[in-house]
Amino acid sequence: MTTQTQKRILVVEDDQALNMALVEKLKDADYVVDTTFDGEKGLEVALAKKPDLILLDLLMPVMDGYEFMTSLRADEWGNTAKVIILTNFSMSEEKVAQTVIDKKPLSFLVKSSTKLKHLVGYIKEALSSK
Repeated sequence: MTTQTQKRILVVEDDQALNMALVEKLKDADYVVDTTFDGEKGLEVALAKKPDLILLDLLMPVMDGYEFMTSLRADEWGNTAKVIILTNFSMSEEKVAQTVIDKKPLSFLVKSSTKLKHLVGYIKEALSSK
């Protein structure tokens, strides 16, 4: 049961092992967590449940993170939704850099250099800011 103080996070990540690890870590940190494995379902859940924060991979089946961000930002609620991109891509890749500039995620984190315990810290910080 969700309490008034619990924040809802949506994890949109197609790597099942990482997805489950993120869900477990976030639930341990007392977040309510919804999860999907592709961008299309993720967008559907995001617009229906309006989570406090979305953790988004860029390279996914059905709808990738770029399309997800474009569709999300076109929605009245989604235009200001908090999104942290968690990907294996680096900012040096042109399409990634353009997505980050145009779609204004809160953070851009590279999976290989982000530990789960630090990710929870980023999320707490993001949710405490307006």
